Amino acid sequence: MSEKAEKLTMEKLVSLCQRRGFIFPSSDIYGGLSGCWDYGPVGIELKRNVKEAWWRSIVQGRDDMVGLDTSILMNPRVWEASGHVASFSDPLVECKNCHLRWKADDLKENKCPSCGGELTEERMFNTMFKTFVGPVEDDTAVVYLRPETAQGMFVNFQNAVSTGRKRLPFGIAQQGKAFRNEITTSNFIFRSREFEIMEFEYFVKPGTQDEWFEYWINERLAWYQKLGIDKDHLQLHRKKKEDLAHYAIAGADIEYNFPWGWGELEGIANRTDYDLKQHANASGKSMEYYDDETKEHYVPYVVEPSVGADRAILAFMCDAYDEETVKDELRVVFHFHPDLAPVKVAVLPLSRKENLATLAKDVYGALRLCFSTQYDDTQAIGRRYRRQDELGTPYCVTIDFASLEDNMATIRERDSMNQIRVPIPALKDTLLAKLAGEDLFVLPEGGKIWKQE
Repeated sequence: MSEKAEKLTMEKLVSLCQRRGFIFPSSDIYGGLSGCWDYGPVGIELKRNVKEAWWRSIVQGRDDMVGLDTSILMNPRVWEASGHVASFSDPLVECKNCHLRWKADDLKENKCPSCGGELTEERMFNTMFKTFVGPVEDDTAVVYLRPETAQGMFVNFQNAVSTGRKRLPFGIAQQGKAFRNEITTSNFIFRSREFEIMEFEYFVKPGTQDEWFEYWINERLAWYQKLGIDKDHLQLHRKKKEDLAHYAIAGADIEYNFPWGWGELEGIANRTDYDLKQHANASGKSMEYYDDETKEHYVPYVVEPSVGADRAILAFMCDAYDEETVKDELRVVFHFHPDLAPVKVAVLPLSRKENLATLAKDVYGALRLCFSTQYDDTQAIGRRYRRQDELGTPYCVTIDFASLEDNMATIRERDSMNQIRVPIPALKDTLLAKLAGEDLFVLPEGGKIWKQE
């Protein structure tokens, strides 16, 4: 682990997330619910930014991808055909002493992690949530909360082909809620029972699947690095044949070095034509694709990269976290990539005096139309800078008494803590340039360096 990573513990992260409005335990006033979390005012902005960055990269930035938003509840025959009803299970063991239940795959020793007691033999536990549609609760009304979004894309394959007007290779992407009745949840939002998935099915001509499998491994690794994750904190784990899912001929996990060690961040599977053929056989509907270039009919193979949005958020938070000592005080800061930062700009009036506050609120009103912006006028300016550091805000705009005379404001950069002073009319364009990567000391007309460390 790097020196930076060693500063972070999950206890620190959970505490900071609750204190600053990133993430709270679900239904906390009633004692919470294991494996369920609520995103707060800051956390929801971070989550939206991560999801939008993924969507821009996978869908909007490409001409070979379409999006879908399929329903959480589906005809149960979908899950029978896909194999989930029969085999979407984890090995469960129970302590004979304290009766706590554990996922056998997670245990390093054959004894209870809580009390050291003897464990029962393994039995398989289906992790799909079951419910009923309609007023009668019987076997004919059983449905499942989806444990993944993939099957919604597979059953819509022909709809996407006919309306999306795409030729192979092309993909179908989706983001949405999924639910798994995990035997044990752990490590904050890393493993929970309700979560969001960002995944896509990339359909290719049989025989080209290995090439596309490697292509998407490289693309997905690059995406995390582009958004600020240190490449040394990522590794690729290629799965052995005996560890593959029943539908896959190859698989790889992108792993991140979390505070507790390496953990799966994203899975990439070479799924063959298993799913499409299963649904074709079960539904009686063709899942063949007509290739008008080769004049062939065939069922495409599929490469599937799948990442939990919550795990991605956790990785981005862990990698952005840092601590440093500034003037004998601890400074905690999230070095979020500007695209991900939940708050882009904070407007801080030096005083609450009416004339200064009026100008600051005018600036805030103009900037909030362009950026996710906070207005903060409580406590000393240094304390407010530290608050914004803990939110990961890239830039703070300070309105001081000199602003009333020269119509200028100070921009303070999060990472370097350097400052420039620019005319207030130039604030929007200056901040847009800085958030896009321009060096702080590239100044607009009339601007000047104010503080340089």
